[in-house]
Amino acid sequence: MTTRDHTLEPRRSSSVLQILTFADNGMTHRTALLLLLCLPQPLWAQARGGSDSGPVTVLVPARVWDGTATRPHDGWVVVVRGDRIEAAGPRAQVTVPQGAATLDLPGTTLIPGLIEGHSHLLLHPYNETSWDDQVLREAEALRVARAVNHAKSTLLAGFTTVRDLGTEGAGYADVGLKTAISQGIIPGPRMVVTTRAIVATGSYGPKAFSTDYLDVIPQGAEEADGMDQISRVVRDQIKHGADWIKVYADYRWGPNGEARPSFTLDELKLMVEIAGSSGRPVVAHASTEEGMRRAVLAGVRSIEHGDNGTAAVFRLMKEHGTYFCPTVAAGESLLEQRTGYKLGEPLPPSLRAKQATLKAAVDAGVMICAGGDAGVFAHGENAKELELFVQYGLTPLQALMSATSINAAMMDMKARLGSIRPGLLADLVAVTGDPTQDVGALRRIQLVMKGGVVYRR
Repeated sequence: MTTRDHTLEPRRSSSVLQILTFADNGMTHRTALLLLLCLPQPLWAQARGGSDSGPVTVLVPARVWDGTATRPHDGWVVVVRGDRIEAAGPRAQVTVPQGAATLDLPGTTLIPGLIEGHSHLLLHPYNETSWDDQVLREAEALRVARAVNHAKSTLLAGFTTVRDLGTEGAGYADVGLKTAISQGIIPGPRMVVTTRAIVATGSYGPKAFSTDYLDVIPQGAEEADGMDQISRVVRDQIKHGADWIKVYADYRWGPNGEARPSFTLDELKLMVEIAGSSGRPVVAHASTEEGMRRAVLAGVRSIEHGDNGTAAVFRLMKEHGTYFCPTVAAGESLLEQRTGYKLGEPLPPSLRAKQATLKAAVDAGVMICAGGDAGVFAHGENAKELELFVQYGLTPLQALMSATSINAAMMDMKARLGSIRPGLLADLVAVTGDPTQDVGALRRIQLVMKGGVVYRR
């Protein structure tokens, strides 16, 4: 199925503007039209204003949840023109253009396309192949082939956008995957990518090799140390297509294999400063209190995991406006793979600790993002994170907002994604039931639309 992926507002090129200016200053409109027709097709399409063109479809669900309200709106409809939402509101108050197609969705709630805040499309579950073997033994071409399927599964599960946080040894393959999706070569969610990610030398993996070979063993992320090298690596990842910069602010490199901070505060500040100069945020893997503290003070946009976060560090995150992506599904999935634990059983100690961490963050007023670390578990099972949010004490509405309007705000995409209102991209999902009351409704998908194109019906 073909797709369109206009992630930027339509704009007229300088060539188009010059021709239109000449027309205003005396050039005949016929000559101007001929010149416009001679422009490359994309420029001509921009001159027409792509967001105002295209087929019109009226979606008629039982109710619409717009991404921010406390409850769905009964009897609302949504009008989609091309790749954008043109109107949303009570059916009697919405003007439906003549000739519009109608898509009836009885018994469903229409919601914004879900946003996955932490995925690894180039990984697959560790009980299929260990992380070390994926990094060291799987060819990049094989990993990309798997990722094509992962991207499709994610989209069909209702997640129309993902923030993909590292290729884990697959170089810049995420950039190519993102491009293939945006060009309509393969189906998948919109991707925000971080490419290789950044780690301190000696802190990451794969490990446990002879010291004779440690310096030549490929790593799951790019090593950088000191101000000069960090500056080069941040800029080089931007050069290769990174939308965000990801840093591992701590990792398991302590004397006994425990997690310890891996970069100094000044090193982290430099990464944030350079990335910020280019208009890119920084996301930090951090599970220790000190690693989290340094990352927050450095100015990162979000903290991932945060297993050992304390009330004090969560207060600091609240003060700095730092988002928290707790990745609860990753820990639960690893336990499931290693011990046979099943979702819904009494929580073992490690998961009770994670539950307490999430509660401390919520109590401190930290904005909670939805991102399960998909890849540790199967792609397409992304709703698992939201189900666990509810099991750990959040309401279904809070969980749903985390995966829509909150994630959109965290990713600077509120003007394009995360809610249902005129002018935004037509990323829409219909589910049977009311997910603001029953998070399990997210498993009962009846429609997935991305950019006005239906991928699942």
